[in-house]
Amino acid sequence: MAERPLDLHGRPLGVLRLSLTARCNLACPYCCPDLEDPPDLLTLAERVALVEATVGLGVHTLRLTGGEPLLHRRLEELIAALQPLRRRDPGDPRGALREIALTSNGVLLGAERARQLKAAGLDRITLSLDGTDGTSVARMAGLGGAAAGEAVLTKVLAAIRHAREAGFDPARGALKLNAVITRSGNADQLLPLAALAREQGLELRLIEFMDVGNRNGWAPEQVLPAAEMVARIGAAWPLEPVGRAPHGTAGRWRYRDRAAAGADGGAHLAVVASITAPFCGDCNRLRITADGVAYSCLFAADGTDLKPWLRPGADAAGLEQALRRLWLQRRDRWSEERQMVRPGEGVATPSRSHAEMAYLGG
Repeated sequence: MAERPLDLHGRPLGVLRLSLTARCNLACPYCCPDLEDPPDLLTLAERVALVEATVGLGVHTLRLTGGEPLLHRRLEELIAALQPLRRRDPGDPRGALREIALTSNGVLLGAERARQLKAAGLDRITLSLDGTDGTSVARMAGLGGAAAGEAVLTKVLAAIRHAREAGFDPARGALKLNAVITRSGNADQLLPLAALAREQGLELRLIEFMDVGNRNGWAPEQVLPAAEMVARIGAAWPLEPVGRAPHGTAGRWRYRDRAAAGADGGAHLAVVASITAPFCGDCNRLRITADGVAYSCLFAADGTDLKPWLRPGADAAGLEQALRRLWLQRRDRWSEERQMVRPGEGVATPSRSHAEMAYLGG
């Protein structure tokens, strides 16, 4: 088996986040998606070649992102085309893909689409919802008013049901709920979101507002620290820490009342604290944009264009060497190396430009 590369901090490559589009059918202000895709989108065959090359370097988990990945018309075809990588023996020297996941806002996830995704070989879905009423959903989704927000909320709640009915079991971690929290935008939705997730038996993942990109108006005073989120929810429903998995992004808690009743299921609380408690030390993620540019950090300013090894035809050996070289040179620890920390706040202001969230898929 070829030696798996380690970056300059000794971190292996394990997770690929592959963006399928920079477009979205919502306009969340913390992401600021594009109205159009870049002109040079990758083909299905090129995406398969990229995934296979990264699997050869140690990637075991693929997360398909956007923009909104359900806007990609060949999504199911791509997932199906990747199944041969899933069927490889774990000891295969070429590596094996263990899991394919998807992050979506859920608006387009109807019952038939959910069944098609499951049939194609998708393992997990994470749906995004930043509020529990029309007004808060509209505000956080960049929509025109409460009625539009209520329509989105109705569709996301239906998407949860459709995903569950298609076989994405929350108790097995196959269906989760994401929420980005800003202090002035939806901090009042913490308890309602937690109540919704508890009712639905879903793990709720609360994400600190991050300074990714240059156009989302990020300011440190808008960050609601993860510790404060946990304290607020824990005051309503006492929590027990579960911890953060190696290379994971989220610290997790279980609800004491659920655990005591033997009804723990999937209804955990998780927080992603990229700003106040960064976890760069064991980060194992690589991001590739919809037009084939690789970024070794969510907060990176520059990426590596992989298209020269994909066109006019895939150069498998050259592509793998380019990715290996990129990972071996990786030194990113941006969240842990923040400069200009505001005294007493523990939150830094950005000191350089970053690639946009809509390109990187979070």
